[in-house]
Amino acid sequence: MPGLIVMLTMLALCSIVLAGELTGRAQVINTDTLEVHGTRVRLWGIEAPDNSQMCRDIKSNLYRCGLNAASDLEGFIAEREVRCLSVLQDECGRTVATCSADGIDLGEWLVRNGLALDWTQSSTGPYHAAQRAADRAGLGLWAGSFAVPWLYRACIRLGGQPASCSDDANAHP
Repeated sequence: MPGLIVMLTMLALCSIVLAGELTGRAQVINTDTLEVHGTRVRLWGIEAPDNSQMCRDIKSNLYRCGLNAASDLEGFIAEREVRCLSVLQDECGRTVATCSADGIDLGEWLVRNGLALDWTQSSTGPYHAAQRAADRAGLGLWAGSFAVPWLYRACIRLGGQPASCSDDANAHP
């Protein structure tokens, strides 16, 4: 009987992870990181505000753009199955992957809605057109002002506070 349980467990695990593919319900950790079956997955090709990052809306009011973006992604995914195809492992040991829900690329969806940026440092800029469209339409981050996430994080590492590091004028280290 224990052998049967082990065999069934192994079959279940093999159906979850097959040749760099991970499929199942996803938990949103933050805008660019999901967890599927206990595996952290970083979305390839995008850079997104951290959960603590603040942005300004069209009326210059501060809001938690990172937290809002993560919430929007969570709402978009809802109870749908997410399919992730591994691209590489990052320096933190996370799987970096392209992920989709109902065939819709989550990275592209985030960028097209102004919730994340096309990240050309780790990819070839696959979402450049989507970012331009979001910028032109004034969607999400593009409706107001924001510090790019990598400058926000640099400011925090140097001892800055979220509110001051989130202001584009103060975020440059």
